[in-house]
Amino acid sequence: MNVTDIFVDYLHGISVSSIREEAIEQARLCLLDYRGVACAGAKMLERRGASFLASVIKQAGEVSVIGFQQKTTLHNSAFLNAMSAHMAELDDGHRAGQIHLGASIISALLPVADVEGLSEEALLRGIVVGYEAAIRLAMAMNPAHKLRGYHTSGTCGTIGVAAAIAAAMQFSREQMKVAISAATASASGLLEMQEDESELKPYNLANAAVGGITAAYCALGGFKGPDDAIGGKRGLLSVMTENPRIQYLTEFGDPYLQIEKIYRKLYAACRHAHSAIEAAITLKNQCQIDPASVSRIVVETYGMAIKGHDHKVIKGIQSAKMSVPFSVALALKTGGAGLRDYNESNLADEEILRLTNIVDMIEDPEITSWLPNKRAAQVTIVSSGKSYVCCVEYPKGEPENPMSESEIIEKNQ
Repeated sequence: MNVTDIFVDYLHGISVSSIREEAIEQARLCLLDYRGVACAGAKMLERRGASFLASVIKQAGEVSVIGFQQKTTLHNSAFLNAMSAHMAELDDGHRAGQIHLGASIISALLPVADVEGLSEEALLRGIVVGYEAAIRLAMAMNPAHKLRGYHTSGTCGTIGVAAAIAAAMQFSREQMKVAISAATASASGLLEMQEDESELKPYNLANAAVGGITAAYCALGGFKGPDDAIGGKRGLLSVMTENPRIQYLTEFGDPYLQIEKIYRKLYAACRHAHSAIEAAITLKNQCQIDPASVSRIVVETYGMAIKGHDHKVIKGIQSAKMSVPFSVALALKTGGAGLRDYNESNLADEEILRLTNIVDMIEDPEITSWLPNKRAAQVTIVSSGKSYVCCVEYPKGEPENPMSESEIIEKNQ
């Protein structure tokens, strides 16, 4: 069985057929959400982004960059767009795939659309197909892929970018196969980039945007690729995962496209923290809990939300966004966990740090068994001798608890 051929046949079929209106509407909302998130990230990167553009000024270009006045080359635009879009930790993703999407795919598609003069229809079609490719690969490769230390948003995101451009530019079936094949060779991204004081987690997605563009134009140039870059004996699945769930790449009975199942973020933290954040906010508001009276906080959740996210020593804003204990403490103290809440003042707040240190994280086997259908957390807060409990199964933004268009707009103001 040639996995690449089967998968490309499916993706190319979507790219040249009539796409469900619901999927196109989701793509439009993804674009709306992306622009707000990327603009917020660009403000965070204002100085460093300007420095980056100044360092590549010798590479003259006429392509716009979100949040910056200076124009640059196609690749540099996609790179900086993606850095901005993931920096704020507010970009969309997919629960079962464990992957972020718009920050790589849309970051690349927008400058390509600028250069190629693509229509909005072509852009939205590209988003749908790119999301489909990246999500299905992610579901096939995880959890083993992520447990090996790969950042799925970087690896599968590269292939999603290539597929998106191929669909938007109406590549032939063979050109799409070459683009996807070349992208498998570029697929990279390490989860170590999110550790300590690192601000390079967005680099994985920026690299995906650039690699996917190069792969697409390589195909457009007429290069040939291997027969089965995804399923071959030294292909993507053999090298980057184990026991892959091939059915996600070869069986397509689901009438819904994967873009219809994505989540959007309300809180500016790692998605693994959102259920616990929402539970803490709910308890604070409903039970009128005074943070000063809290003596213990217990977060019972799934295992993947603990490993790499249970640290209490906070080494900067990005570290805070990766920490469930800090995010819960922040939510309990401020009543929110938005972009403005993760600031230097709150990182040094004695009450928030005290609350962070009394958070106990415990894996609940039952909650773990709910994966990937639910990413839940149950939070117990002990205050003035009384225990208050809240369990959140679907935090705001999940397809079961979606954000409306007006909520997306409000989030990004």
